[in-house]
Amino acid sequence: MVKITYVEHNGQAHVVDVPQGATVMEGARDNGIPGIEADCGGGCSCATCHAYVASNWVAKLPAKQPMEEDMLEFAYGSDLSRSRLTCQIKVNEALDGLILHLPERQA
Repeated sequence: MVKITYVEHNGQAHVVDVPQGATVMEGARDNGIPGIEADCGGGCSCATCHAYVASNWVAKLPAKQPMEEDMLEFAYGSDLSRSRLTCQIKVNEALDGLILHLPERQA
């Protein structure tokens, strides 16, 4: 299991264990984290699992694929330097301690 911290817009932090191989979005959904809607279920077609990656983690994540970059244009308050769709980030042991901040609302 990998520890991931999801920080709601109001500052409430949720530290959860997410299994390797799952996505960061699945970790939020399966643990009832408020602020991740995931309307498309992880198909990279809705931008409702948008989160801001803590600045010290941005370079540690795999690069965004073109489809994710396109969908982020529809995300509320997208910040091209830190915004990611959590459905596109696969959990592995290198992500232990990852911190994500959730936007005020989703798309």
